[in-house]
Amino acid sequence: MVAGHPAAPGSGVGRVPAAKPGVLPAAARLTRHALTEVAGLRRLPPSAEALLSELDAPPRLAAHLRAVHDVACAPVSWVERHHPEAAVDGDAVKFGAATHDIGKVLHPNELSGPGSAHEPAGRELLLARGVDERLARFARTHAFWAEDGIELEDLLVSLADEVWKAKRVPDLEQLVTERLAAVAGQEPWEVFLALDDELDRIASGADARLAFQASYPVSA
Repeated sequence: MVAGHPAAPGSGVGRVPAAKPGVLPAAARLTRHALTEVAGLRRLPPSAEALLSELDAPPRLAAHLRAVHDVACAPVSWVERHHPEAAVDGDAVKFGAATHDIGKVLHPNELSGPGSAHEPAGRELLLARGVDERLARFARTHAFWAEDGIELEDLLVSLADEVWKAKRVPDLEQLVTERLAAVAGQEPWEVFLALDDELDRIASGADARLAFQASYPVSA
């Protein structure tokens, strides 16, 4: 098309071609790829994966949730091995990590900039989709780990959402340490020595996770 001249009616110039019947739009294809790519990351729980597909989650969001979920599996396994007396609900932590930012489906601007509107919105979205409050709460609590009434499971989701990118948050780690020390009857410093090693190990894989997330666009 010559600059300054509109396209002829019916020419189709300037319009995005319609997807062929049975073929997913580009964004949906990228989201599907982010959820299923063999990249050394665990797949999300099937219910979380289905939700993200149904909601047409942006590709970048799908990649982020998959990375954080993969990281969350490690401290859950660590707690189960070293502190079985904590009786952590591992399935809840994994679902929470897999959906903690789902509110960004409604607030996509918060995928590339600051904002907290996605937190309460995510909880409400999950509840509206029939998810029990026991699981929907993580969409909000992952950002409010210092509040009263926060459970160990909430803290582990928040921890995964930081250490996946090698960010260490001392106050958050102290809360996790204190919870575990209390149920184990150990001194907090004893618990933290072992936890610190585990978090260092997890953090060492941050570059690969960040590269995986960055390989998917915010939108397509």
